[in-house]
Parts: sequence; structure tokens; C-alpha cells
Amino acid sequence: MPSRQPLALLFDLDGTLADSIALLLASFHHTFEAHDKAVPPDEEWIAGIGTPLITQMRHFVPTESEAQGMILTYREFQRTHHDEMLREFEGVDETLALLKSRGHPTALVTSKGNDLAHRALAWLHLARHIDLVVGMDSTERHKPNPDPVLHALAELGSTPSDALFLGDSPHDIEAGNAAGVTSVAALWGPFSRTVLERASPAYFLEHIRELPALVHRLDAKRSS
Repeated sequence: MPSRQPLALLFDLDGTLADSIALLLASFHHTFEAHDKAVPPDEEWIAGIGTPLITQMRHFVPTESEAQGMILTYREFQRTHHDEMLREFEGVDETLALLKSRGHPTALVTSKGNDLAHRALAWLHLARHIDLVVGMDSTERHKPNPDPVLHALAELGSTPSDALFLGDSPHDIEAGNAAGVTSVAALWGPFSRTVLERASPAYFLEHIRELPALVHRLDAKRSS
């Protein structure tokens, strides 16, 4: 009996591979201040991280045109300060390198625009570990809808039963569950375990260095 393809590994970006929350919050504060608006509490903005920026912004402003104008301000600030504020979480590079050496197909599944997603991977020197980038421009519907996850699987030639999605937000977990993959919650991002539990991930990880052992167990289970 031929051996199965190694588990496909899908990753969120912000809060999972990239320590970008300080950048996102700084962009959020700058935008509201620049448009003479009261800055909402950080936790209200964090709650939307993992969904497209326009989805987040629509919660705070009354008109589409105003939301679009604020997005331009947000993106200009984010692009200007991207490289100085973006950091890799400890252990990400070595963990992805190990998993890639074991033959796992990999994809980034993010609600960030494709150009900034590629820029982040390049800046963090992670691009060599990722086979595919599925960003906001890749699908019409976005997380928590399963379409980005299913699109990644189709491009990788994998099926939901042969895939794992690691993300730090409930939107990641909901998208993974809706797509039928094994959803894994990253506890090093801005969302608490309590919030993530409500989305019902299959597993929780305290550190990304725990991922290879989990992947090994899941692959062994698939082969048995």
C-alpha cells in the first residue's frame, strides 16, 4: 500500500507566525487619531484580527466611503512602519524548516492582502518554508468562511482529512472547522484560551515548537 502524502500544514500569519500585534495596534491608533475619531478600546480591534481589514473597519464607522478612507490611512502607516515593527515569534523559523524538511506541503492562509503577506514572509526570512500564499486577494470570501482554507488545499493537492490549520484567532479555528481540517489554536497570539475554546479547536499549543510532535502523532494516526 503506497504511503500517504505528509500532512498539509496551513498557517495564519499575524499572531501565529508573525509577532505583528504592536504594528496592527499602532496602525489602528494612528488611523482613528488622524481622522479625528475617538480610539476604541484595543480589545475591540483585536477581536477582529484575522478578518479582512475592511470587515474590521466597518464595525466602527457609519459609511463605506469613510471606512475606505480610513483603510488608506491605516495601510500607509502599516507599510511605512512594517519592517521596523514586525518580528518573528521565537522558534518559528526552525520549526518551519524542520517540518519542510520532512516533506510537508505548506501554505499561508491569511486575511492580509497578498502583497503584504509576501512582504512579511520575505522580511522574516520565512518564504522558503511556504509553498503557497492565500491572502485576501486569493478568494472572494474570507475567514471565518472556509473558502481560503479550501482554496489552499486545492492548490496543494490535499484534502481536509489530510490537513492541519494553525491559527491564533477564533476566525482561523472557525474557518478550519468549517473546511473539515484539523484546527489547532496557537496560544501565543493576542486571543485568550477562553476565547479560543469557544471556537472548538481540536488541539491547543503553548509554543510553536510543540507543532512537530503533534504533526508526527497525527501522521502516525493517519498511517495506522
